[in-house]
Amino acid sequence: MNTKVETATAVLAGHKRRLPTELNIFLVLLGIALVYEVLGWIFIGQSFLMNPQRLTIMILQVSVIGIIAVGVTQVIITGGIDLSSGSVVGMTAMIAASVAQSSTWARALYPSLTDLPAIVPIALGLGIGLLAGFINGQLIARTKIPPFIATLGMMVSARGVANWYTKGQPVSGLTDQFNFIGTGIWPVVIFLVVALIFHIALRYTRYGKFTYAIGANVQAARVSGINVEAHLVKVYAIAGMLAGLAGVVTAARAQTAQAGMGVMYELDAIAATVIGGTSLTGGVGRITGTVIGTVILGVMTSGFTFLRVDAYYQQIVKGLIIIAAVVVDVYRQKKRKTV
Repeated sequence: MNTKVETATAVLAGHKRRLPTELNIFLVLLGIALVYEVLGWIFIGQSFLMNPQRLTIMILQVSVIGIIAVGVTQVIITGGIDLSSGSVVGMTAMIAASVAQSSTWARALYPSLTDLPAIVPIALGLGIGLLAGFINGQLIARTKIPPFIATLGMMVSARGVANWYTKGQPVSGLTDQFNFIGTGIWPVVIFLVVALIFHIALRYTRYGKFTYAIGANVQAARVSGINVEAHLVKVYAIAGMLAGLAGVVTAARAQTAQAGMGVMYELDAIAATVIGGTSLTGGVGRITGTVIGTVILGVMTSGFTFLRVDAYYQQIVKGLIIIAAVVVDVYRQKKRKTV
């Protein structure tokens, strides 16, 4: 009897001493960065980490993916998936940019709607993204269509709208006021503010408790009085709104909008989320982990470019890392159930 008690105590003690998931992910980030540093000196003769310009560009590049990933994290925590975010980025970029054009641009799409305050195209982009997410949520919650199918349909439809809106022509001549939100460090600031807001929402509010409860056990959540359908609509609508925000920031950064913007962004956002420790089975995940996962994705991409690795190989390695992250998640879930 004493032996069993001692064994149980030892297991619990070991469980308590286990490092937080975010710290483990951060250590992985440091390890990857150090590997690139060593390889840089060996093959390139340069430092990877001691180049502020490279690091700045890297952070700016992943900020848009990070904004999307914050919404995708919440969707995956509920046990769902969102494949439409990249296409929503392209659609909202085109529509928002069309009302952000300057009167000095001779080929304005809407000549009577030029020189509008930046808040107008920003609000329109957020609204279009919110609508796309709301439709996703309604399809999933009300018709019981699997999230994969519903968001896949939105992915195709939103990309079609982006191409149809201007018949494939880019939208340029945007106002300086609109472009400002995409200059300098502002995309990073927007990403971090969004991450902070939803970190607080998930950890300290009823919205977060409901989100985790649905992902952990949807039937138990329903029995406990949670309106599962209404909450799922809310989560997908928020994810769509954040994809819309990412579209606005993308257009402002490029100072133009094209229908092809956001291609594959949804997969990068899912990759950042999974690498950051969010479980694809639902019920587990944190925004802090997603932020670190986003940075890991940026470090990987920047490191491959730094080492002059062919883009095709980059995609292969990125896919293998996503698979490895999922395998680790499955192993972690089994271990947690055993404990």
